[in-house]
Amino acid sequence: MPRSSNAVASRARRKRVLKAAKGYYGKRKNVYTVAKNVMEKGLTYSYVGRKLKKREYRALWIARINAAVRAEGMTYSQFIHKLNEKNIDLNRKVLADMAMNEPESFKNLILSVK
Repeated sequence: MPRSSNAVASRARRKRVLKAAKGYYGKRKNVYTVAKNVMEKGLTYSYVGRKLKKREYRALWIARINAAVRAEGMTYSQFIHKLNEKNIDLNRKVLADMAMNEPESFKNLILSVK
C-alpha cells in the first residue's frame, strides 16, 4: 500500500505558522522551522505577560492608594485594615481611581474610616 501524505493539512499548518510569524526579522518570518520555534516562544511570552499584567496593575494601584493615604497621615496597611473593620468593600482598582480622579471623595472616605 503506498504511503499517503496529507498535503492539504500540513500546508495549512505551515501557512498558519508563517502567517503568525509575519513581520519578524530575517529567517524568522519565512523559514518554517525557525518561525515555528519563535512563534511558540512568543505565545509563551504572551501567556506569561497576561499574568504579569495583573500583578503590575495591582502594585500600581497599591502605590497610588499609599501615596494618597500618606498625605492624610495614615499608612496603606492601616487604611486597608480599617476599611475591612468597617466592612467597606471597595477593591484596590476603585480606590486608586478615586485617589487619582476624585481626591475630595477619597479624603471623605479616609475621614469616615479614621
